[in-house]
Amino acid sequence: SVCPFCRHPVPETKEEANKINLNRVEANDPVAMRQLGTRRYEEGDYVGAFEYLSKAAVLGDAMSHYKLSHLYLEGEGVEKDEKMRL
Repeated sequence: SVCPFCRHPVPETKEEANKINLNRVEANDPVAMRQLGTRRYEEGDYVGAFEYLSKAAVLGDAMSHYKLSHLYLEGEGVEKDEKMRL
C-alpha cells in the first residue's frame, strides 16, 4: 500500500517505521520530532522527551508546546515550573 500524502510505500514493520521516522527527525521534521518525543515520554524517558519536544516546539509545532507545558507542570525531565507551564 502507498501513503496518500507522500506516495511512498507504507512501512510493513515497526522497525521500518522507526527508521523512516528517524530519517524525518534528521531532516528537522517537527511532527516526527513530536512523535519521537511522545514515544520517549511513554517509555518514561522524560529527558529524551523534553529534548525532542523542545526541538519540535522551536520549529513551530503547537502540540509540542502543549506537551512541554505538561512536562513543566509535572516536573518530568525538567524542574517543575508553574510559569513555564503556561
